[in-house]
Amino acid sequence: MRVVIAEDLALLRDGLIRLLSAYGFEVVEAVDNGPSLKRALVEHRPDVAVVDVRLPPTFTDEGLRAALDARREIPGLPVLVLSQHVEQLYSRELLSDSSGGIGYLLKDRVSDVKQFVEAVRRVADGGTALDPDVVSQLLTRRSREEPLKALTPREREVLELMAEGRSNAAIAGKMFVTEKAVTKHTANIFAKLGLPVSEDDNRRVLAVLAYLHA
Repeated sequence: MRVVIAEDLALLRDGLIRLLSAYGFEVVEAVDNGPSLKRALVEHRPDVAVVDVRLPPTFTDEGLRAALDARREIPGLPVLVLSQHVEQLYSRELLSDSSGGIGYLLKDRVSDVKQFVEAVRRVADGGTALDPDVVSQLLTRRSREEPLKALTPREREVLELMAEGRSNAAIAGKMFVTEKAVTKHTANIFAKLGLPVSEDDNRRVLAVLAYLHA
């Protein structure tokens, strides 16, 4: 599985190279700035990109914008954002793109190597990997707007867990309720948000994130 890494801190960049290589990934290129990231993604067309948000030269949202630019040229290019920050505007644009795997993890919350590697593989396979804090911040940003306000506290909890990429069974286990109850909450959520119900967990997550982006 071929990977492009974008991280401006040399020690972390080297650590990611060594870590992913040890788990069987082929790191085709590791860059430290936005323009180089865009070039590397278009040139190598990797199976997945692991990208920091803030890269030179601006140290603002260079990494996200480069990833978005590359996805416009390569629809469905899997991108896993690994950052210390939740960048609202471009994060919403990336996460609402329904083509290809997407992920957003916060560096200071990644404490398990195997879970991180699993997240990289999941995104490469077209799935999602979202940190609960990222989901919470994106949801909170929209908390004053309709029709999200129409959701009950229980439905909001289900929505947050669903946006993390959890299946109905996993949500039921987390909330200590039956899977049937989760299915009912899910149907209510999509009805209130005006979104079609889907049995595909990944498409459901992308639909929710597309709504948040709107």
